[in-house]
Amino acid sequence: MKRSHVNRILTEAEGMIRRHGFALPPFAAWTPEEMIANKTAARALIEARCGWDVTDYGGGDFDALGLALFTLRNGRLADLQRGGGMCYAEKLLISKQDQVAPMHTHVIKAEDIINRGGATLIVELYGSDDDGNYAEDRGGTVLRDGIAYDFAPGERLAFAPGESVTLMPGDWHAFWGEGGDVLIGEVSTVNDDETDNIFRDPVGRFSTIEEDEAPIHLLVSDYATWLTAR
Repeated sequence: MKRSHVNRILTEAEGMIRRHGFALPPFAAWTPEEMIANKTAARALIEARCGWDVTDYGGGDFDALGLALFTLRNGRLADLQRGGGMCYAEKLLISKQDQVAPMHTHVIKAEDIINRGGATLIVELYGSDDDGNYAEDRGGTVLRDGIAYDFAPGERLAFAPGESVTLMPGDWHAFWGEGGDVLIGEVSTVNDDETDNIFRDPVGRFSTIEEDEAPIHLLVSDYATWLTAR
């Protein structure tokens, strides 16, 4: 993806989040220079990979296959493994109309996916086989707003603003906005986007950025280069 395209996506995302009355934390507005200047004090945020993330999953067509998101907070895997401490995470995601986040599951993370505002959120679901692999002939059970719901393989559930679904490891899911863009909340156990996203089809979780202009904000995928080399 070109950096100029990423910058436009971030500007649009900030506007949508603001229109829905959600206030982002101060570090969301930091320029790269401010992030570099604060990198020691913000070490916990950086190590937890909190901040902006934009991906086209390597497909080159962000509007068809992509996602913009902001990680607000993220716990520590070590705490989750020992059963106490900061074991939670929270994100905002923007799913544009008909823009697919591809079929995937998680090994560790359980998550609530919440329609925070906008159009209808569609979540397509499949179950797993006995080894946790995608199974096109298996359904499963999820919680819809806390109520158990048995889904058929490939069933597409629709969620209006305020409605949510709880997904456990092994619940294979894809999602997109229907009828317009959707602001999505995610509340989960500790999030690890580098190792705990298991995709059905080969995709790239993080996009390669072509630097055609200066970034307005750093992405979490920028941290390793921008914050260690400066």
